[in-house]
Amino acid sequence: MGEIRVNARGGASGQTDADTRVVGLFEGEALDTPALQALVEAGEAKPRLKSVAVAHDGGTRVLIAGLGKRDEFDAEKARVAAASAVAKAKELATRSLSWEAPTDDPRHAAALVEGTLLRLYEFNQYKSNRDDDENNRTAVESLEIVGDGDLDAAVNEARVRALAQNAARDLQNQPSNVATPEYLANRARELAAAHDALSFEAFERDQIREMNMGAFSAVAQGSDRSPRLIVLRYEGGGSGPHLGFVGKAVTFDTGGISIKPAGKMHEMKFDMSGGAAVIEAMGAIAQLGVPARVTAVVPATENMPSGHAMKPGDIVTAMNGKTIEINNTDAEGRLILADALAYAVDQGAERIVDLATLTGAIVTTLGSTYCGYFSNDDDWYARVEAAGKATGEEGWRLPLHPEYFELTKGQYADLTNSSEARKAASIYAAEFLRQFVDGRPWVHFDIAGVAWGMTRPYVGSGASGFGVRTLIELAETAGG
Repeated sequence: MGEIRVNARGGASGQTDADTRVVGLFEGEALDTPALQALVEAGEAKPRLKSVAVAHDGGTRVLIAGLGKRDEFDAEKARVAAASAVAKAKELATRSLSWEAPTDDPRHAAALVEGTLLRLYEFNQYKSNRDDDENNRTAVESLEIVGDGDLDAAVNEARVRALAQNAARDLQNQPSNVATPEYLANRARELAAAHDALSFEAFERDQIREMNMGAFSAVAQGSDRSPRLIVLRYEGGGSGPHLGFVGKAVTFDTGGISIKPAGKMHEMKFDMSGGAAVIEAMGAIAQLGVPARVTAVVPATENMPSGHAMKPGDIVTAMNGKTIEINNTDAEGRLILADALAYAVDQGAERIVDLATLTGAIVTTLGSTYCGYFSNDDDWYARVEAAGKATGEEGWRLPLHPEYFELTKGQYADLTNSSEARKAASIYAAEFLRQFVDGRPWVHFDIAGVAWGMTRPYVGSGASGFGVRTLIELAETAGG
């Protein structure tokens, strides 16, 4: 997808140079233009969310987008309506789109931008015909939001957020022979080079070992590719707590010696989705100049079977000194996160979140509608939950409990990375991670069900970039 021009303006919605206008239709309300209202009365245009009718007014194509009931309309419905409208616009070879803001709430205007840009996302880098005439004819090149008040700031920020999410989707969609740990590190370096307030470091295999990250090193030792511990530091000021964002980035997960079944193993290129979200969110936070202090930590590695690979029964020592029995090499995400969380604590993070495609069990529990939330602090959880609700990237909180912690205790070491009891697998993994945050307020996002396959109208069934906008929102609301 090429760069799309996005702007806001005041004035009459009909006075636009765009080839296609979009007007919203609320249930029980009439449209101002008689020709358009006639379509409503005829039943051709419907107020139902996701409904889009095509009309013409004064020589301009008009899309009538259903918005549902006005008193139930919110930012998430605006994203869905925008996605539905732009899908129809693409079918009609629209080049320029103008949305009449349905309310005077800047959050709704911002959501229209997000829904449009996220729905327009395509990943066709490896298609040999990606530049052919047919594709070019369906390219939307510009979007304007028309409304009362000053919408410039909200629209511009929404553009930055959506493009950052799409950039994370690009990272997710790259094949694992391209998106290696080094590739992710280079992307983080590129973002840091573009922003004075953002700094970058990356540690390689020997350095990771020297930092006593025995759990991370154990996962990485099976691969010939060197791992990277990627660190981005953002110094944007503000009076809030030092935030720590940690993202799992297993660039391909075979399961190691405890190898996965072949079916759908190709999807394990997505096991770096948490790291992709953290990296791109940091770039957007820096671009927006958010008044916050954030340290991002992304452990990046492959998990491969080989003559060097960790084995079931091995015991390793994490950075914080805790010993771990490796009873299942396919429970590797919690191992690399253990050292990454300990490192975030060591760097002074006072409030921590981590994002990880951690357990298949969370997909069984919550499907692809919610991520799983786990937290050791109610106040910090409330801030994170609010950020997720504001962005439409919602989660559902599952409990932590001392009885679950008992399952994590090892027979020969402090902890085991996989319990033979096979109970509450997602909670078990969260309890394991909790042992590495040193009691700091922390929220764990298990995004295995939402990182891809969501089927939400504005992200479809592929890579979703889930978490990018939540992290940006969290930096803005909690970091400053």
